[in-house]
Amino acid sequence: MKATDLPLLKSVSAPTIDPTGARAVVAVTRPNLDADAYVGQLWSIATDGSTPPRRITRGMNDSAPRFSPDGALIGFLRREGDSPAQVYVMPAGGGEPVQVTDAPLGVGSFRWSPGSTRIAFVARVPEEGRYGTVKELGAGAEPPRHLTALKYRANGVGYISDRRNHVFLVDVPDPSEEPVYSPAPSAADPSPEMPKSVPEATHVTSGDFDHGPIEFSPDGTRLALVAARHATRDDDLVKNVFELDLTHPDAPLRDLTSVEDHLSVDALAYLPDGGLYLLASDIGEEGRDFVGRLGGLYRLGVGERPVRLTDPETVDLGEAGSSIVVLPDGSALVQKVTRGRLELHSVSPEGELAPVAAWDAEITGHAHAAGVTVVSFTAPETAGDVAVLRDGGSVVLTNFSAELLVAGIAPAIELEFEARDGYPLHGWLVLPRGEGPHPVLLNIHGGPFAQYTVSVFDEAQVYADAGYAVLMSNPRGSAGYGEAHGRSIRQAMGTLDMTDVLDFLEGALERHPELDDDRVGIMGGSYGGYLTAWTIAHDHRFAAAVVERGFLDPEAFVGTSDIGMYFGDEYTGVDPELVRKQSPQAVVDRVTTPTFVVHSEEDLRCPLPQAERYYAALKRQGTDAELLIFPGEDHELSRSGRPRHRVQRFDAILRWWARHLPVTRAIPTEVAHAADPA
Repeated sequence: MKATDLPLLKSVSAPTIDPTGARAVVAVTRPNLDADAYVGQLWSIATDGSTPPRRITRGMNDSAPRFSPDGALIGFLRREGDSPAQVYVMPAGGGEPVQVTDAPLGVGSFRWSPGSTRIAFVARVPEEGRYGTVKELGAGAEPPRHLTALKYRANGVGYISDRRNHVFLVDVPDPSEEPVYSPAPSAADPSPEMPKSVPEATHVTSGDFDHGPIEFSPDGTRLALVAARHATRDDDLVKNVFELDLTHPDAPLRDLTSVEDHLSVDALAYLPDGGLYLLASDIGEEGRDFVGRLGGLYRLGVGERPVRLTDPETVDLGEAGSSIVVLPDGSALVQKVTRGRLELHSVSPEGELAPVAAWDAEITGHAHAAGVTVVSFTAPETAGDVAVLRDGGSVVLTNFSAELLVAGIAPAIELEFEARDGYPLHGWLVLPRGEGPHPVLLNIHGGPFAQYTVSVFDEAQVYADAGYAVLMSNPRGSAGYGEAHGRSIRQAMGTLDMTDVLDFLEGALERHPELDDDRVGIMGGSYGGYLTAWTIAHDHRFAAAVVERGFLDPEAFVGTSDIGMYFGDEYTGVDPELVRKQSPQAVVDRVTTPTFVVHSEEDLRCPLPQAERYYAALKRQGTDAELLIFPGEDHELSRSGRPRHRVQRFDAILRWWARHLPVTRAIPTEVAHAADPA
């Protein structure tokens, strides 16, 4: 695929399934270059495959569908233009959607009550005088922010201390009722009051805290939610579970977990007996030790402390999955991260783990009703599709990536080697067309507790289409290989992880003669930007490098990054000398490799000064370097930035490689002109 094929990457939401199990609904979203936005609608899918999938909404960006428990309605989020997302409901059989919420900053997530009559939703509440609450008062004219906490910003959001996430309840309107009409003015009433067309929501949480996710109890009388409301919340990563008694709205939230449980909770689901399943990580007595910790399933019995059901050293049910479906027998369906895959497993109330769906894919969402289990997934041949699990296997029900397959997907070859110390290395090679020898791009993922996977990856595909062989490995520090693997670089960044990626490169060059070992480049983003910058200070074999949105200066990270108050402390430590021993900025004077620094102006995860200081040092010492800054983008540019910016980013990176690592040893005239900065 080419950069301009980005609109062919159709992503599929987690499915929702009607109570009979006969029909699933998903949102299908894609980049649109004409609109320079992400567009998508809801699709209905017969689980028996008897009829083709069909589009059932026509909004610009419809997402997060959920059947009401009685199956009569479908709720979803709709975003139109620059307006924030709101909850809409529509008859399950089809019809005009009706708007349910009118949250000033939009709705983040929602849940149906068991009786299908109410919806609970989470929305940011703007402080009065900010974010448009005062007409014609621009952001630059707002009063100053007086901050007393360390956690006050979030990448992709901005300031959060003056727009906390709170929980609301709203009655669901009947979509069959007659619409509300705007009254016309008259002589007697020249300015008639406009009737509300959206029901009034009730605010059910308060305070200077963020709340969510949320879940209704089976009888609908209680609402469980996740929040950090404890006194030390500014110094740790603990997120606890609370319960709200909906029959007594004035009753205080009841704590179901405590700081002493040392948990960071990401998802929850009620059991039939009123207990809860939690997806959570144990982050240690200090409440900050998150490095390489595996997410696990916990059972929280009524009046009991949470008990971990899955092994903390080998079973990872962490961030990539973050969803729980409770089956009638009380077991839970969860997603397990393992070796570049995301599998569906069941966990019994006693903690017995069993695979339900495991193939070369990532199960990105799942739903179950009336004995039918439906999953959304990505795989080597699709950016997103839907399958039903049947007779011990899976039957694919959709073909949303058909156009992508026509455009062309280069297959990924799975590789395994041994590191210099005998440790097993795992990853993939994507080869371009032709016999070679091909120039090689060593691509390093972010995280570091993340993983390259079996699924189609736009980065590798675009570079392979341009003629580059792309190497992607999961060195020590990555997710998917157990806790010891993930924690092995804690306060030792740039050690085993650097030698692992270099040993993976050496193994691939030795095994695959179609790779040109004289023409190798290195690149990566976020932590991948870190390890790229670190590696080129210690190994000078590379023709050029791309350092993108990098964690480059641990000392300057504190106080500027939204995660600065804990990330560097845990990954590089707090001893100044130890930190400098792991800092790319501290060894930038050793870099001779031509380096392209790419960053986003509104990146709050790895703030722009990380790139600017690194780039300035390169230029001042005479190293060939360039800096590319994207306006209006944050840390997620390469994944969810404006579609045109994503294409422009690919174009700029390919021009850099055409200049420093041409596909042929003699750069064609037209490519040379395209690479000319003028």
